[in-house]
Amino acid sequence: MKVRPDKQPRVNVVTLGCAKNQVDSENIATQLRHACWQVVHDADVQEAEIVIVNTCGFIDLAKAQSIETILEFAQAKSEGRIRKLYVTGCLSQRYREELQREIPEVDDWFGTMDLPMLLARFQADYRHELLGERQIMTPRHYAYLKISEGCNRTCSFCAIPLMRGKHVSRPIEELVAEAKYLAKHGTKELILIAQELTYYGLDRYKKRALPELLHALADVPGVEWIRLHYAYPSKFPMKVLDVMAQRPEVCNYLDIPLQHAHDDVLTRMRRQITRAQTEQLIHQIRERVPDITLRTTFLVGFPGETEEAFDALCHFVEEMEFDRVGVFQYSHEAQTRAYQLPDDVPPHVKEARAQQLMRIQQQISLRKNLQKVGQTFKVLFDRLEDGYFVGRTEGDSPEVDNEVRVSARDHYVRVGDFASVQIVEATEYDLYGRLVTIPPQT
Repeated sequence: MKVRPDKQPRVNVVTLGCAKNQVDSENIATQLRHACWQVVHDADVQEAEIVIVNTCGFIDLAKAQSIETILEFAQAKSEGRIRKLYVTGCLSQRYREELQREIPEVDDWFGTMDLPMLLARFQADYRHELLGERQIMTPRHYAYLKISEGCNRTCSFCAIPLMRGKHVSRPIEELVAEAKYLAKHGTKELILIAQELTYYGLDRYKKRALPELLHALADVPGVEWIRLHYAYPSKFPMKVLDVMAQRPEVCNYLDIPLQHAHDDVLTRMRRQITRAQTEQLIHQIRERVPDITLRTTFLVGFPGETEEAFDALCHFVEEMEFDRVGVFQYSHEAQTRAYQLPDDVPPHVKEARAQQLMRIQQQISLRKNLQKVGQTFKVLFDRLEDGYFVGRTEGDSPEVDNEVRVSARDHYVRVGDFASVQIVEATEYDLYGRLVTIPPQT
């Protein structure tokens, strides 16, 4: 294949899976660009001669998507449409030997901690001084900030510790420096992510230091929203809620995956919490931050989940009325503790339960959205799409939550700006509104 004679070959970084993988891809791209490589992200096959696939290996569907993507680029390499193919990320970390045998077209495989070795394939040294510098792949006005790596939890269904290792917190000073860099380049919203946010600091500072980190990040000029994702419910640090109440920069929003609400299932999941304790926690959170938006996720079809257990979960969702809910079907993962249990819920039952739970949540979401009609919210606008400016309230995270739509025919707002929007119509997952004012942008 011919390479452009006047410049380095392009490198296409293809990202699969969660936001944590996206941050890893952004770091790969930043390192390569500082080594004078051209980097594109999720581009078509004809747009680059070299491809790096950053894989997900969390559940069966994610693994299947990762393998399918690798095979597509392996075919492109066999046909001479790309020259080199590298694979990194969680799937590669966990199944490297098997994948090497099955897909020989891949030039090399790298795990989740192998960035220096990946860079060596490009004659590039890993540059520690670039820590904090990231050329983000999201719209400029929001960015994910990964505050730790790995996980020390022992959830029986989860393979993350096998792929990401033990929990390692990043220093507060390093995270603040990265936040300042992002804010300087236009980022207004930081979305804090980790395998488990509330464990932050226990390894490095010998205490749960998330409240101190939030105060430090809220002091960064230009940062207007700080959003919290993936908080573990057991031993939740309530001081986080005090910071949320004190600092307007910290969104009244919490993503707290609960996974289930039946005590027998929670015990087998090794979640270290009961339904009664979960209900008490939710009530305490809502008492301390009355207008908080709570997002959670549930896992259906776990080994031994009876009809009674699933009914208990449905009633729990109806009673708690969460603002946002995601549902996953259990995936029987080798080397996890749950793998020793019989995967005794048939696939069609898992699917039916997931759909039933989402139907319940759909009605809750519609009811809550209808209550917002006539109210005015501060909205951050992400894009222009199909004749609408599309944005989010403080209670909505990108890609997974509700959106606010304002007619581009009747109103104008710059993407990346905040504006006040009065809601005039609502559906299950969308709010429609009109601009009231556009506050001065910082």
